[in-house]
Amino acid sequence: MFEIIQIQLRTSGEIRYFISGGMKFDVGEKVIVEADRGLEYGTVVTALEKVTPIASHGKLLRKIIRKTNPWDEEQIAKNKAKTKDLMGVCEKKIAEHKLPMKLVDAEYSFDRSKIIFYFTSENRVDFRNLVKNLASIFRVRIELRQIGVRDEARLLGGLGSCGRELCCMAFLKNFEPVTIKMAKVQNLPFNPSKISGLCGRLMCCLGYEYKNYKEASKNLPKVGKEIKTPHGKGKVIALSPLKKSFTVDLGEGKIKEVSVEDIGKGEGICHEKK
Repeated sequence: MFEIIQIQLRTSGEIRYFISGGMKFDVGEKVIVEADRGLEYGTVVTALEKVTPIASHGKLLRKIIRKTNPWDEEQIAKNKAKTKDLMGVCEKKIAEHKLPMKLVDAEYSFDRSKIIFYFTSENRVDFRNLVKNLASIFRVRIELRQIGVRDEARLLGGLGSCGRELCCMAFLKNFEPVTIKMAKVQNLPFNPSKISGLCGRLMCCLGYEYKNYKEASKNLPKVGKEIKTPHGKGKVIALSPLKKSFTVDLGEGKIKEVSVEDIGKGEGICHEKK
């Protein structure tokens, strides 16, 4: 058995498992870790886990070197201060090479042995000559990563429609599939501006309560069905899964909210017209 922990590399990089080496960490602490080439910094995102070598996620796990010290923090700050210069040079070279790509962010690795440029593009881009050009300028290893619009939102950050920091930047470790069905089950309006995030895709938070809404909707009739209620026969026009109720149009301008309990125990929605 040995202890592993998940670390998010750099500011908004990928999340990997590392061996703790017997050290204890709190979520949010900054650490220096072994990287593919040299050293890298990252942030602790989960608590320690005890696993067997067989259950080490099928990968050769690297070690956490230490918690960051004042010198490390100064180095990280200096690296971040270089971002604007890196972006400026790269954008100029992208224009010179006439490449169809949008530069999103750039960052040095902790030991400055590598520079990573993040970009978006609607198509695949042949950036081999650009990499050679940048390598000759900066004299370090250059890596260009094409990312999606959700990754772009995570890197740039911002506030969601709820007024809070974007979930993808604050705590989400992986992007889960989000479908329009999740919005439909929650009875949300099919208005792109209402259910889309800053990235232009469906909001990740639609998936948070989807299972609960789906479970709560099991005993409710479908919208559009005719059903008998204590108030008369009517058509279901809206559902409120969490309240375990639905709204019925009884005709002649009469609208009534009916709970599942009002229908009668044991009867449920058996009165629903087929």
